[in-house]
Amino acid sequence: MDNLLKCEANYTALTPLMFLSRAAACFANRASVIHEGTRFTWAQTYERCRRLASSLRALNISRTDVVSVLAPNIPAMYEMHFAVPMAGAVLNTINTRLDAKNIATILRHSEAKIFFVDYEFVSKARDALRMLMDDNNINRQQKGDSTAKPTNQHNNTFSLPLVIVIDDINSPTGIRLGELEYEQMVHHGNPNYVPEMIQDEWTPIALNYTSGTTSEPKGVVYSHRGAYLSTLSLILGWEMGSEPVYLWTLPMFHCNGWTFTWGVAARGGTSVCLRTTAARDIYRNIVLHNVTHMCCAPIVFNIIIEAKPSERCEIRLKGKPPVEILTGGAPPPASLLEQIESLGFHVTHAYGLTEATGPALVCEWQKKWNMLSQQEQAQLKARQGVSVLTMADVDVKNLDTMESVPKDGKTMGEIVLKGSGIMMGYFKDHEATSKAFGNGWFRTGDVGVIHPDGYLEIKDRSKDVIISGGENISSVEVESVLYRHPWVLEAAVVAMPHPRWGESPCAFVSLKKNNNSSSKNEVTEAEIIGYCRKNLPHFMVPKVVKFMEKLPQTSTGKIQKFELRVMAKAFVVPENVQSNKKSSQVDQNNIGGYNNHDQILAMSRL
Repeated sequence: MDNLLKCEANYTALTPLMFLSRAAACFANRASVIHEGTRFTWAQTYERCRRLASSLRALNISRTDVVSVLAPNIPAMYEMHFAVPMAGAVLNTINTRLDAKNIATILRHSEAKIFFVDYEFVSKARDALRMLMDDNNINRQQKGDSTAKPTNQHNNTFSLPLVIVIDDINSPTGIRLGELEYEQMVHHGNPNYVPEMIQDEWTPIALNYTSGTTSEPKGVVYSHRGAYLSTLSLILGWEMGSEPVYLWTLPMFHCNGWTFTWGVAARGGTSVCLRTTAARDIYRNIVLHNVTHMCCAPIVFNIIIEAKPSERCEIRLKGKPPVEILTGGAPPPASLLEQIESLGFHVTHAYGLTEATGPALVCEWQKKWNMLSQQEQAQLKARQGVSVLTMADVDVKNLDTMESVPKDGKTMGEIVLKGSGIMMGYFKDHEATSKAFGNGWFRTGDVGVIHPDGYLEIKDRSKDVIISGGENISSVEVESVLYRHPWVLEAAVVAMPHPRWGESPCAFVSLKKNNNSSSKNEVTEAEIIGYCRKNLPHFMVPKVVKFMEKLPQTSTGKIQKFELRVMAKAFVVPENVQSNKKSSQVDQNNIGGYNNHDQILAMSRL
C-alpha cells in the first residue's frame, strides 16, 4: 500500500472556511445572521465575505498578515471570521473591554496591518493609536541620539495599521477614524472573488491574546487544521443538530467564540447577534427568534436569574425544548445550575483554555444519570468531564514525577492535554512555547482530580490553591458552599496570611439584590462563617469574609482574583481570631492600589 499517494482528489487541507461555502450551497435562503433589523441569508453572507476578502487583497493584505478587529458581537465581527482568512490573512479579535494601553500593546506585538474598529470604540482606538505614534517618535529620537538611554521597552518603530470604522449597520452614525468604512469595503468588493486556497492546513488562521500590559503579551496562534477539528468536536460533543438558532451571549473575541463562529455555519444555523448582554435583550431575542443554543460564562446565569419581572419573558413553554447552554470559565456551583435550569435552560459544562482553541473537556451526559435527583445531577454537571474528540489524551499528573494521580476524586494534580486542538504556539515567544509543551504535554496550570468514572473536575488554578498548615484547600470547593447560601450572589475565595498556618481562606461575597433589605442586613460575616462551619471541614472555613457590591470581573465574566489577592495580602488573622465579627463592606473602587477602571486581563481559562 506504500505506493498509494496523496493527490488533489483524496486529500485537501482542513479549514473551517469550507463550512461557509457548504452553507451557501446547501442552505442558500436560510437565515445566517440576524441583528435587530438586519437579516442575511447564507448566500448573502458568503457573497459579503468574498467581497470583503477581495477588498482586503486590494489593500495589499498578503499571506499571514494580521488583521485586528475591535468590535462587539455584530454581523461584521462574524463575517470577518471567514473573510479575513479567505484573503489569506490572520484574524486578531481584540477584547473590547481593554483600555487603550492594552490595545496598543496588542497592535504593536501582532504587527497588525489593518485595524477594524466599531464606531462605539473609536475614541479608545484613537487613544491607542496615539500611544503608538508617541512610541514611534521616542524611538526615532533615540536612534538619532547614540548617547540616549532607552526610555521605552519597544525600541523599534512600528508602522501604524490602516484603520477602518465599522458603523452601526441598522442606524449609521457617520462616525469615522479615517476615510474607510466597513460597509463601503463590502460594497466595493468583488462578489466573484475566489478565496485564497489553503495549501497547508498548518497555516495560521487566528491570533488571540491571553495577557497584555500586566505581563509580556502572549499571542496564541491557531491553525486552520486546529480550528476545523475543534469546531467539529464541539458541535458533535454538544450534539448540536441542524438549523440551530444560536444567541451570541459569548464574546466572539474570546477564543473566536469557542469556534462557534465557524460551527454555526457548519450546521447551517442562524447567528443572533447581541451588542450587549443585557437581561432584557437576552430574554427578548430568545423568544423572538426561538433560540436553541447559547454559550456563556456563569456570570451570565446571574444576569438571567436576577432579571427584573419587566425584563423577563416566559421561556418554559409547553412542548418547547429547553435552551441549550454550554458554559465554561469558573466551575458553576450546583445551586446556580439548579436555578438556571428551572427557568427553561439545559446546561452542559465545558472546560478549556485559549491555548486549547476553546473547550477541551465537556461534561458528557450519561443516560443513567437521569434517574438521579436534581441536586445529584447538578453536582455531576458541575464537573468538567471528559476530553473532546480532538484531544488525543487528557490526564491529571503529579508534575514532579509525571505520574498520573489515582482516580479517587481526591488526589490533586495538574491537568495536562495533548491533541490537534492545542495551539500552534505563542507568537514571537519560543521560550514560552517550549515551556508550555514540556514533556510532550500542554501544561494548563489548573489543578484537578479524576473521579473513579474517569471524569475530571477542576479544583483550582495552581496559584489559587490555598496551603494552610500543609493542607491543600481548594478555593473552588469553598466557593461552591458559599454559593449555596440563600443570599449569596457572587463568591470568591483567595489566600490571606495567617500567623500560624501560613495561609488561610479569605472570602469575598456580593449579595443578591432582590431580597428584602431587612434580610440582606442580617447577613453578617459571623453568619457566613457559621454557615461554612456547618458545611466544610473547619480548616477550610474562611477566617475573614468581606462584602462587596460587585466582585471585579474580566470581560468574559470571570472574577478577577488577582485584585482580590492583592487586597487579601493586607489582612492578617490573629491567632485567637473570633468569628463574631460584624458585616464588613469593601470599596471595590480602590483595591490594593488599583482603580475600578484598570483592566486586569483574563487568564487563559475559558
